[in-house]
Amino acid sequence: MTALSRIEDAALLTGQGRFLDDLDPLPGTLVAAVVRSPHAHARIRSVNLDRARSRPGVAAVIGPEEVMATLKPFPLSVKAPTPYYPTATDKTRFVGEPVAVVVATDRYLAEDAAEFVDIDYEPLPAVVRTDKALEADAPLLHDQADSNVATDRIFAFGEVDKAFAEAKHVITRSYSFPRYSSTPMECYVVVAEWRDGVDGPEITAHSNFHGPFSMAPVVAGSLGVPTSSLRLIVPADIGGSYGIKSAIYPYIALMALASKHAGRPVRWTEDRLEHQLASSSGSDRLMTYSAAVDDDGVVNALRVDLIDNVGAYLRPPEPSTLYRCFGNITGAYQISAVEIRARAVVTNKAPTGLNRGFGGQQLYFGLERLMDNIADSLDIDPADIRRRNIVTTDAFPYATPSGGIYDSGDYHRALELALDNVDYAQRRKEQLVARENGEWMGIGIATIVDPSATNIGYIGLATPVEDRTAKRGKSGSTEHVRIAVDPQGVVSVLLGTVPQGQGHATVARDIVAKHLGLPVQQVRPRVEMDTASTPWTISSGSYSSRFAPLLTSALLEAADRIVDTVKVAGSVLLQAEPETLELADGLVRVTDDPERSVSFRHAAGLVHWDPGSLPEGFSARLYEEAAFTPPQSKAASRTDQINSSLCYGFVAEVVVVRIDKETLKITIDQLSSVHDAGTILNKTLLDGQVHGALAQALGGAMFEEMTYSESGQPTAGTFMDYLCPTSAEACFPLTSDHLETPSPLTRLGAKGCGEGSSMSLPVAIANAVADALAPDGVDITSLPLHGNVLHQLLNSTKGT
Repeated sequence: MTALSRIEDAALLTGQGRFLDDLDPLPGTLVAAVVRSPHAHARIRSVNLDRARSRPGVAAVIGPEEVMATLKPFPLSVKAPTPYYPTATDKTRFVGEPVAVVVATDRYLAEDAAEFVDIDYEPLPAVVRTDKALEADAPLLHDQADSNVATDRIFAFGEVDKAFAEAKHVITRSYSFPRYSSTPMECYVVVAEWRDGVDGPEITAHSNFHGPFSMAPVVAGSLGVPTSSLRLIVPADIGGSYGIKSAIYPYIALMALASKHAGRPVRWTEDRLEHQLASSSGSDRLMTYSAAVDDDGVVNALRVDLIDNVGAYLRPPEPSTLYRCFGNITGAYQISAVEIRARAVVTNKAPTGLNRGFGGQQLYFGLERLMDNIADSLDIDPADIRRRNIVTTDAFPYATPSGGIYDSGDYHRALELALDNVDYAQRRKEQLVARENGEWMGIGIATIVDPSATNIGYIGLATPVEDRTAKRGKSGSTEHVRIAVDPQGVVSVLLGTVPQGQGHATVARDIVAKHLGLPVQQVRPRVEMDTASTPWTISSGSYSSRFAPLLTSALLEAADRIVDTVKVAGSVLLQAEPETLELADGLVRVTDDPERSVSFRHAAGLVHWDPGSLPEGFSARLYEEAAFTPPQSKAASRTDQINSSLCYGFVAEVVVVRIDKETLKITIDQLSSVHDAGTILNKTLLDGQVHGALAQALGGAMFEEMTYSESGQPTAGTFMDYLCPTSAEACFPLTSDHLETPSPLTRLGAKGCGEGSSMSLPVAIANAVADALAPDGVDITSLPLHGNVLHQLLNSTKGT
């Protein structure tokens, strides 16, 4: 397809964006300030709100007592003795945890009154490190629990023990992955109203929440209302998220409760300090990988031990980070047996959740470092170790041992293209010369499977088979859309995909216009999410690269029905059979006699103005909703296997780095990135997604980390300490290429493309740095990598 300019940009570039903090959706709105815990772990002895309630302009103040009186704990993804409310109730478990909310006529008065909330804390020992939280004498976060392990499951597929017993080599390595966020430009915003209706409470909440909408029943469960009594409205524009704003939902419940007590709507706008302290992030992970390998470097089995630090609570949708990539746990490799242990551990850090890549960057950091470690152990080139193990083209559709079904791909071709784009053989020669000159130069490779259109059923794996309720499993990758044609033949497309800047409206308009044979100007996409009127379902939302595979398929299903109706209307006007007609160039015309035609507008007008002329029994309907529900997205099997995504793309990246011996600065000398996202719908937008993912991956690889002191105090609470890459750091020589192996499972053959490089580049950089420093005996087992880290690694190596 020819790439069209983004229709979303004009409003954004001229200050006409519709961001929630600029809108006033509910009249008479008050403003809230949140009182947060200064302690990582403390028992709440008492909370006195009287002084705050007496301050000027204050309408209401709520604390743990009000929360416990009205709200229920949020329903968790698994049964665990870790109840989670939107505020602390008995103890505070991380710095920044909400304890009280002050509602006043403006933010200044609310913040001033917040200083008069009196809370008596009993500080308790804190634990922030994952390994320390596992110790028997570790401080216990949740008194009802036996330990800080919130969930622990073991899975085995294939003949793992046999493969390891017969292996010529067993390579075992341990790694750790850091906690980092996406730091969207716009922080959380909620405007909520609680009204008591005839049939119970009715809650309306405007927020820059983007899904997954499985959180709607979670919020409703806490509020004690049916989901139909919770109306969620999302503005057309969200100032970035990349997963982070999925965790806004506790504040929706909290501000609804504040509205109940204030008797008026309540607005809360999060500031940057609050966001850094207490919003969300990806989970940090400890992991150990073992591979059973033959003399040729072929991996026959894996053992994987994953331990995620999910922070203070197992906040839904966690422990999803452990399971989102379950079907592609073996990555791009033909590994027939795998054993997995998956644990989530609670600590005195802020709770975790979705972050761009969501489980992929953690998984592939371990797996791709392991492949390089295997190559090094057997003296095999890192490119060759991948050539010998990646899934062959003739194997598709390829079934992984854990249940994934890779739909299409040409991994070998993509890898070779990525290598050719950096002139890999020549680069290796340059490296030899550089080493002779005492320089540090390294080449890193990563080949990863990029899952898209998540099957939400994977979260069922966190519950043992014997504890799952029969015939009440979870599954699905459904997406809904609505298309309508007005009497003038103008087509409107309602998108409830809550985009964050990806260009959904641009692509949807192009697809519908092409399918209906219309100029794009005759199609008007509208981005809107109002759960009271927009078609949606549990799996709706902007996450896990759903738009390209799912929404576009739903669009075509709805457009097909519009085509059928317009053809019938055209057949009346042309006195021809509907099956002899086609839609093209804004006309309904006879396929074999294009001169016999009527305008699309007139055919649509007939349906509206003269439905009696249509064939008897034919529905005069130019308003269609469609739901694309792929049958491949099933619930987890009784053997704990699951196809955890509908589509699986592929990314091959090769990065060349140089490290300055004086400053230890890492410079990316060249990066080759090859993506196979199935059919390309709009290359300009695809390239934008790749470039954005690369920039965020660069942050996770070389700059960003949410660090904590041993006492649980955040030590990267501002942008002075939490370093995000800027355009200066993200500017490096890049060759970006694409392959197209269409998915047979989606209407256009498209797969997702927004997350791949956020999964692959961190480990590609790690592999390159490890390669550069290998002569000095340095091994890379963690991120981020910057001068301070390299200094410590080099010094520790010299000391051994």
